[in-house]
Amino acid sequence: MATRYFKLSDDVHVPGRWELGTPIDSRGQEFGSRVFLRGEPAQAEARLRIPIYQAGRPLDFTLADAGAVPIVTEKVATLMAKLASGDVQLLPVEIETRKESYLLVNVVRIVKCIDDQASEEVRYWMPEDGRPDRVGTYSSVSGMRIDPTKVGTARVFRPWGWHIALIVSEDIKNALEHLGISGAKFRAV
Repeated sequence: MATRYFKLSDDVHVPGRWELGTPIDSRGQEFGSRVFLRGEPAQAEARLRIPIYQAGRPLDFTLADAGAVPIVTEKVATLMAKLASGDVQLLPVEIETRKESYLLVNVVRIVKCIDDQASEEVRYWMPEDGRPDRVGTYSSVSGMRIDPTKVGTARVFRPWGWHIALIVSEDIKNALEHLGISGAKFRAV
């Protein structure tokens, strides 16, 4: 049986939940999605700080920086390190007012696997859109479906051309659910 894959996202419907902002480096500069959506290891001079934009219930899994950067508890990071060590880089972070250990998950695998025909709708950047740096990549993807035969050995990855999406294999999904983590939502892709 073929492996199934799921988009891992932030469950924004958790009552009273917190909202986390863009990571900040030691100089006070934002160090966020522009760095962590590239699909490559990142270098931070010192431990990054994550501001709390909205106080509330801490979660085991939160997408900071407007839904782009995964911030997780130590138990989630330990699981990812064990099951998908080649797919993720884990960076310790400091969250304002929190004493617990949190880590930023930098996904370092990009896989060209979006199935354009099976997805509800895909649009590409065109020359007339005025973004020559983006021509040929996705400008939007709705109802994303992937071709699992193109994934290879990746267990945690971002799809080529649509790096905002975070995809996990079914075994990662099941392990996270078994841990009973808060804040995560899964949708089959």
